[in-house]
Parts: sequence; C-alpha cells; structure tokens
Amino acid sequence: MAVNLDKPQRWKEDTRASVDYYNKWFMRFATKAFRETRVQVTKEVEQAIIDSDGMRKLTPELLLTGPKILQTLRMSCCPPLAVDRLVGLADMSKSLVGSMEEGKLPLRMPKAVLRTHLKNILAVIAKLMDPDIYTWIPEKRKPTDMKRHRASTIVADRLTGAVANPIIKNAQEDR
Repeated sequence: MAVNLDKPQRWKEDTRASVDYYNKWFMRFATKAFRETRVQVTKEVEQAIIDSDGMRKLTPELLLTGPKILQTLRMSCCPPLAVDRLVGLADMSKSLVGSMEEGKLPLRMPKAVLRTHLKNILAVIAKLMDPDIYTWIPEKRKPTDMKRHRASTIVADRLTGAVANPIIKNAQEDR
C-alpha cells in the first residue's frame, strides 16, 4: 500500500510539503541555470550582431555559413517570430527551419531552392526587425558597443527561456 493512501486527512499536508520542497529547489537551481544560459546566449547573439554588421547585412551567405543564427533573427523581430509563424510568412517548410535552428542545412535540397528559401526568410526578417532593439538601423549608423550589447541582452533574454526551460525541466525530472 502506498504511503498515506489510507489517510486522506494527510494529503493536503503532504501536497503542501511537496510543493514547498520543489519551490525551494526551483529557487536555487532555476535561477542559476537561467543566468548561466543567458550569459552564453548573450555572447552568441552579440556575435551574430557582429557577423551581420549590426543586423544591417542579412544575406543568404550569412545563413549558409551559420544557419543557427536564425534563432537570433526570429527573436529580433517585432513581435518575436515563432517557428510556425516564420514558416507561414516565408512560405517554406518547417523542416528547413528546424534543421537551421539545429545548426544544419538540408543536404538534398538543390542550392537554388535553398537560396530562394533563405531570401524569403530574410525578406520577412527585414520587414519585422525590431527598431526599438536595433535603434541604429533606422538611423543608418553602425552600433556602438553599448547599443550592441544592449540589443544582445534583449534578444538573448527572449531566447534564454527556450534554452533554459528544458535544462530546468530535465534537472527537475532527475531530482
């Protein structure tokens, strides 16, 4: 027989104790995991901004050499774009976006077709690029180090939940 199965009067107390235990663990572990992930993601976003000349040179070559930058580009939009929304707006396959976000390009897709899809993605991104984050784009200027770091932090914060949440969930399951 399971513990307390025959003692319903103790269920609320047990539930409350379990929730308290989880909350204490969460406050210790999740905060640390989120912060560590955000630091790493911020570095990746800042590098993407540098590689794209401050998000002013979005080319198919940029996506061909670093397809994972697509995550940063999606979160650089106003509003941030979910994968499905980008797929619909760019009229392309979800598997291509999924591969790119894993850092891969499709091996069997003809190069001309791939370039067309990449141009469609970039056209959508360019239209939706958030001018409140990338303030230097409408001004037609290069970003200062401070503005670039600020933009990196904002976009990284948008991305961090997607990266950190599975880490936290897996750690909770292991716990």
